[in-house]
Amino acid sequence: MERLRIVFMGTPEFAVGILDTIYQHNHDIVGVITAPDKPAGRGQKVKYSAVKEYATEKGLTLLQPTNLKDEAFLAELKSLNANLQVVVAFRMLPEAVWKMPKLGTFNLHASLLPQYRGAAPINWAIINGEQHTGVTTFFIDEKIDTGAMILKQEIEIGPNELAGELHDRLMELGKDAVIKTLTLIESGKAATTLQPVAGDLKTAYKLNRENCKIDWTKPGIEIHNLIRGLSPYPAAWFLFKDGEKEWDVKVHETEFIAESHDKATGSISADKKAINVAVQDGFIRIKSLQFPGKKRMAAKEVLNGMSFSADAMAS
Repeated sequence: MERLRIVFMGTPEFAVGILDTIYQHNHDIVGVITAPDKPAGRGQKVKYSAVKEYATEKGLTLLQPTNLKDEAFLAELKSLNANLQVVVAFRMLPEAVWKMPKLGTFNLHASLLPQYRGAAPINWAIINGEQHTGVTTFFIDEKIDTGAMILKQEIEIGPNELAGELHDRLMELGKDAVIKTLTLIESGKAATTLQPVAGDLKTAYKLNRENCKIDWTKPGIEIHNLIRGLSPYPAAWFLFKDGEKEWDVKVHETEFIAESHDKATGSISADKKAINVAVQDGFIRIKSLQFPGKKRMAAKEVLNGMSFSADAMAS
């Protein structure tokens, strides 16, 4: 049995949970690779990645390359003498990087591959109304999320579960999957399964302003799934129009009420606890939302300080 010498690559909070588990299991982490620092927010204050903060706190060797093909970086990476690389929520690696360690480079992906390859698997599983998802470990190859699979673990998605909640549960599942994968590789027992190259495969497209906008003409359950699949971040949004006033409003929590009615699609009404938007097959009850420049608020808080006309519309 060859003792593992691991280089870990990752950037966001999801990756930190996995890195910490590897650390807590006393594996030898010889280096951590994360994104370069970048200015963020109105003050353009330099922001460190969540992985950098963790690695710095633990005194781990840290590299922040801007170019993964840079000869100086590749030489520094090679000097760490890792025999395995673990990748969680990082960017696409060039062949010179993923082929470097003797035991290979594996990735943890937050879906049941081959479904939901791509940048936002947690979000799209909810947006598409899936009832199950999970995590997969696989050896990286030259394409995105297509390599030979090592391990899969599955969980159910709750009917009203938000992306943030599923993120946290998948991180816990991912911790277990990564430790099991490390054990298999270390003991030489990591059997792999090739991913199918064809079939009815769904993609986890990168999220942008356009695919986060609510289309109120769609069935209510699809709208509800979009909103919970984007909550809390980056959040679904719509244009709230009342007379000459117009706001970009983010929506965080909703409920779909299936009901026949004669109201115009997109018309807005309110009761004491929620803002209701009419859709073709019922109402979307908005429970929490965020107006521009404001913090996220419960709908009843918004209604305490705001009134709108009977002609208000969502678009």
